[in-house]
Amino acid sequence: MRRPTSNTRKNSSDVSDCDTEKNIGDLQVNERYLEKGIESTTNSSEDLSSSVNHGVPDGGLRAWGVVVGAFLIQFCTSGYVCSFGVFQDYYTRVYMTAYSPSTISWIGSVNTFILLAVGLMGGRLYDRGYVVSLLYGGAFLMSLSLFMLSFAKPNQYAVIIATQGIGMGLGGGITYIPSFAIVSQYFDKKRGMVLPLVAAGVSAGAALTPIMINNLLQKRNLAFAVTTRIHAGMMTVFLIIACLLIKPRLPPPKTHASLMVCFKKFSKDKAYVIMTTGFTFFGLGLFFPIFFLQLAATTHGLDKEFAFYSLVILNSCSSAGRILSALVAHKTRVDWMAVGSATVCGCIIFAFLKIGSALSVVLVGVIYGFAFGILVATMAPLTNMLTDNPAELGLRLGIAFAWTGLGELVGPPIMGALLTGYHWWRPAVFSGLLLLAAAACFTAVSIIVRNRMALI
Repeated sequence: MRRPTSNTRKNSSDVSDCDTEKNIGDLQVNERYLEKGIESTTNSSEDLSSSVNHGVPDGGLRAWGVVVGAFLIQFCTSGYVCSFGVFQDYYTRVYMTAYSPSTISWIGSVNTFILLAVGLMGGRLYDRGYVVSLLYGGAFLMSLSLFMLSFAKPNQYAVIIATQGIGMGLGGGITYIPSFAIVSQYFDKKRGMVLPLVAAGVSAGAALTPIMINNLLQKRNLAFAVTTRIHAGMMTVFLIIACLLIKPRLPPPKTHASLMVCFKKFSKDKAYVIMTTGFTFFGLGLFFPIFFLQLAATTHGLDKEFAFYSLVILNSCSSAGRILSALVAHKTRVDWMAVGSATVCGCIIFAFLKIGSALSVVLVGVIYGFAFGILVATMAPLTNMLTDNPAELGLRLGIAFAWTGLGELVGPPIMGALLTGYHWWRPAVFSGLLLLAAAACFTAVSIIVRNRMALI
């Protein structure tokens, strides 16, 4: 991989901070919390932000081009993962009838886990400056995997999990974290607004992909191979545009701290550890409606065309939630948003116990989608808020999202196993309790942050 050859960034603290322990009373940490806008923005925090992040454009054609490119990466990576419900339904009823829902759900779980676990490597390589190589390499692998998926025959489980699960996961994994982190090079004061807009690419992909796949397979009666190739062509175009738009603004530091030194520092950051635990619980429980809502609507005897659009409803509302979080990011605390949205997600999951009408499906899709969108949109800003050294952001995001991926690896198959015999209450209770546990973790993070702020 080649490295950028720009001038060295003038920030001598980027690496050395990994060699020292965090001190709550230290002025730099206090400044970081002020800068991140945990409280409403004040004149003093604005002055501090401008002095620490001098030269960040916070706008302009190139900066917004990066946002568009990052949006498209999210569309093609996590957006594709969140649309797996349409494949879960089609594979279960039509294309892979020899396999159980639990076995089929491993395809989406493996995709998600690898995408987020490889993000650990992607985040580290981003910190070292390999942004362009990561983007082009990941885009090529995703495009290749989708075209190879089109050659899979019915019940060829190994081929489908190798391409849709492993190939798409690897390609998406090395682009996912860099597409988030690169935004921080172009935005400072507007970062809380811009990051949720980037995350809205997930909802856009998750909403449009089911519409496209369902219409091609069901209404136009196209073969799975033809449908997949059309979809692969669209994704390839989006990935090419993203690669052309995203360019790093800053060079990487010449020296880098040891991974073990950074891991040791992160492990002693109580708020970060609890936040990561919450992300893991969230990953375990979040995909129940996303993977199984369309199947639930179908098996409960609802109109088949309406069932096809249940995921579209959920993901469209998720997009609205992400956009709302961007609009209110500068007026409220991101940790509060995480607590509230996780609580709503956990509570609405229990509505699956009474699902059985079109209205109930719509209500679950709207409320869960909206809260889910807000929660996902807060993950990167919440990690960013707890990061006192910008040079660590890629690694911190990678670690946090890797733990999320671990939860997402085992969560859906467990839910599929609990669903045996279509007993919907069992996976609903499992998922709902996990999301409430995530809310409890985010509450603890909020308390720690409040206590730190009290020392300022």
